Amino acid sequence: MAQPVMSSGNVRPARALVVGASGQVGGALMEALRARGHEATGTYAAHPAEGAWPLDLTHGDAVEHAVMFVKPDWIFCPAGLSHVDYCEAHPDEAMRLNRDAPLHLARMGQRLGARFVYYSTDYVFDGVGGPFKEEDAARPLNAYGRSKLEGERALLDAIPRALVLRTSVVYGPEAQEKNFVYQLIRACREGRPFRPASDQRASSTYNPDLAAASVELCEQGAEGLFHVAGSETLDRWAFARLIVTTFALDGSQLTPVKTAELGQPAARPLDGGLNVAKAQARVRTRLRGVAEGLRAMRDALAARGR
Repeated sequence: MAQPVMSSGNVRPARALVVGASGQVGGALMEALRARGHEATGTYAAHPAEGAWPLDLTHGDAVEHAVMFVKPDWIFCPAGLSHVDYCEAHPDEAMRLNRDAPLHLARMGQRLGARFVYYSTDYVFDGVGGPFKEEDAARPLNAYGRSKLEGERALLDAIPRALVLRTSVVYGPEAQEKNFVYQLIRACREGRPFRPASDQRASSTYNPDLAAASVELCEQGAEGLFHVAGSETLDRWAFARLIVTTFALDGSQLTPVKTAELGQPAARPLDGGLNVAKAQARVRTRLRGVAEGLRAMRDALAARGR
């Protein structure tokens, strides 16, 4: 199937399949695609999404049926297993969901000439000397990072025009209200203790920016590896303080801790984050810093009456 291409600033509308449309990245992708005039069909696994189909990514026949029915120009795959500590205890399951299943999906799409977009993470790095560029050596510290790195490599080796996008600590409006911002807001409003790590640095990413940049890159026919994340790197404690200020919360129950005090089963990269210069030079979408992204999230939630 012919691919939509840039032509004098115009892009032919494309047909997209978003696998994992009920998640925060998938939901933002559905909105971004439709806002830019593309046709978007979404799927979900455990959490239903309005207008989306149920699909178990590990069921090969069902995946093949979905691809052949939609006949997409683009397949976006934000679906996967992202619970870091669960992955540490279930590394084989992490590989199935973060490497094997996306690779099978990409191969099904390849039959139709569909471009494939895979979402990865800054956890492929060891957190020593970040923020990291695309060409920096990947040295994951945990099973989640290893499964994502294996997924990247498998796709880039097998699918010539695959697009791999690494991102970091995604936040923003989402139907399931699971991300770090929602967790902290609930804790503050309920007066519960919350302990953000003061030594875990990342490039917190506003999900509408990630989605819009993803679609732009597809419209341009981009391929290979890009870092698409927030434009600044800061630690979880600093992030938490900005959330408290932006949403006018009582942050008296927040306490900064070192990662070692949290007793997390999986090791975390500490001085992490992503350098986004390559992607930002390519797309018009501005990859906003945290303060601006949080204000946009606050305004978006207010507009929805949340």
